Amino acid sequence: MKFTVVIPARYASTRLPGKPLRLLVGRTMLEHVYRRALESGADRVVIATDDERIVQAARDFDAEVCMTSAQHRSGSERITEVVTTLKLADDVIVVNVQGDEPLIPPAIIRQSARNLAEHTPASVATLCELITEADDLFDPNVCKVVVDSQGYALYFSRAPIPWHRQAFALGGQHLPDDTQHFRHIGLYAYRVGFLKQYAGWSESVLERTEALEQLRILWHGHRIHVDLAQETPGPGVDSEQDLARVERLMA
Repeated sequence: MKFTVVIPARYASTRLPGKPLRLLVGRTMLEHVYRRALESGADRVVIATDDERIVQAARDFDAEVCMTSAQHRSGSERITEVVTTLKLADDVIVVNVQGDEPLIPPAIIRQSARNLAEHTPASVATLCELITEADDLFDPNVCKVVVDSQGYALYFSRAPIPWHRQAFALGGQHLPDDTQHFRHIGLYAYRVGFLKQYAGWSESVLERTEALEQLRILWHGHRIHVDLAQETPGPGVDSEQDLARVERLMA
């Protein structure tokens, strides 16, 4: 199975400026992500950025880089420009790996690509993991997903879904014994032909309401297959505290 990985990397982060170039045990965070993408077995790994500092840093460790517009609102839009610039064929599978996930297991990058290859009705494939802590279920920063009997996404939300009427009716905040809840892992696999369609779509009401870009895909009637991740990804980096935590784990 052949697939391409694209790593969107922005320098301008509000909470952690210059995030992709911050050092972790002697290498930039971006290089760690790039190396894990290579280990996934991808036949091509491309870094997509709008900043010359990231371009130079990526070239220093011999990575392929694609310069993109600074106007993109999401990683998916940035990747769409990349696949157009690179003239990739419509049937090529592209995996979006976030540039702030230095602990991402290479196995789940490959799993997401395989998931799409094996589910032809899906336009997009992604992953999830079982929620085992009530705090995660009720945390709006943790995206939840509900799927049908075949593993296709019914909805994504920041709210605790499915809503357990009996357990939560009186304000209870615990994990019900008779229901499973799943956290969405923000790792996406697309076909290039789909990305070209996606580029022409406007933001949907649901996407704007929940601030979750994957809802644009469901809004336009396309299917997302969700597989249970083979490995649990390590924490991402959004703050100085996250950076220190990840460095401790890597060291």
